[in-house]
Amino acid sequence: MAKHVLLDCRLFAVGADLSGASNKIELSSEHEDKDSTNYRSGGWKEVMAGLGSAEIAGEGQWEAGDPSMVDDSSWADLGGLGPYTVCPTDSVVAALAYFTRGMRADFTFGEAVGEIAPWSGNVKSSWPLVRGQIGHPPGTARTATGTGTAVELGAASTGQRLYAALHVLSAAGTTPSITARIESDADGAFASPTTRLTFDAAAAAGGQILRTDGTAITDTHYRVAWDITGTTPSFMFAVSLGIR
Repeated sequence: MAKHVLLDCRLFAVGADLSGASNKIELSSEHEDKDSTNYRSGGWKEVMAGLGSAEIAGEGQWEAGDPSMVDDSSWADLGGLGPYTVCPTDSVVAALAYFTRGMRADFTFGEAVGEIAPWSGNVKSSWPLVRGQIGHPPGTARTATGTGTAVELGAASTGQRLYAALHVLSAAGTTPSITARIESDADGAFASPTTRLTFDAAAAAGGQILRTDGTAITDTHYRVAWDITGTTPSFMFAVSLGIR
């Protein structure tokens, strides 16, 4: 990717798309540096990586009155754990995505008279920050059982995990239900897919994040698949997935 001006970042916070209410998003990830210097260190300080952490900080224009808006979703998520996904360019299939399971740590609202009402908030990681791709775009409504477009993530070696975050942004219809899963195969044809992760059935907006147990995966291609039931059901959702 060449040098880039941030014009179309996307922010998915559990079950809300906060992209249109955001004008600043910052990601950070770090490891504690632990001093391991000894008499054989050659006169130079030695360090080892300790505990890792990540943080997502955002701000923008305040809105309220609906679960999809920043005030409602932030208060609902405050102090809780859930999936958060940030895309620096767009959220089409295979777009670069960073995501984690994090705690909504704080929420700030307010400004001086005459100013556009702002918001700001931070998410503290509970899982590693994963660099991956979008597996399903948020702007495509799904009304029936189906499968998404394959993306190539590569194989996962022993000790690595496949991570996937599901953001159900809206649900409509009578008793709608969606059960999404992540499948893998040796190539993009998906002649013999293997289910790697299965999310709980969802009937309303919300978020889930899953990961495998660290067993090696030799497949290199992955896709989202889903089963939808109900009367005239319709779901809008986004999925990010990656290996770390």
